[in-house]
Amino acid sequence: MAKTYSDHFVPLQIAVLTVSDSRTEETDTSGQLLVERLTGAGHQLAEKRILKDDLYRIRAQVAAWIASDHIQAILITGGTGFTGRDSTPQAVAPLFDVTVEGFGELFRQLSHGDIGSSTVQSRALAGLSNATLICCMPGSTNACRTAWDGIIGEQLDASHRPCNFVARLKQVAGGDCATREAS
Repeated sequence: MAKTYSDHFVPLQIAVLTVSDSRTEETDTSGQLLVERLTGAGHQLAEKRILKDDLYRIRAQVAAWIASDHIQAILITGGTGFTGRDSTPQAVAPLFDVTVEGFGELFRQLSHGDIGSSTVQSRALAGLSNATLICCMPGSTNACRTAWDGIIGEQLDASHRPCNFVARLKQVAGGDCATREAS
């Protein structure tokens, strides 16, 4: 049976993880921006956590969400820089079934207009694991805004063409990317 596209928005269950040694719920502006963006778009917040930048705690939390039957996407803010405490990429990348190479590339391209060559110090990355999309971005609120507005929002919208990630996520019926000629 041929897969078909959704012509309408499909609300997803999305978890948000803030990786920070200093943020609290009151000061977590980047995590809050992601919550506002995803709920404003019509998605549902499945869970939100703040964890200290500890490789194994990050990996354990993300692995639990990947194993969950209902979480379809995970947005992680923080821990993607080059300091000794930044361990998000090392924690999360081994969990990927497949890396979404273009996420980090496009994020850095979009960020260049705001922060210039400092964008090379971002280790933003994304991947799919157990039919769950995981997007890791820097901890700044502006970086999260750039990632959501420039990449994530469209890729989590089932009606975005020529393709999006919704059809690849667990418990979501859908299809493959349309050809560029058809769009």
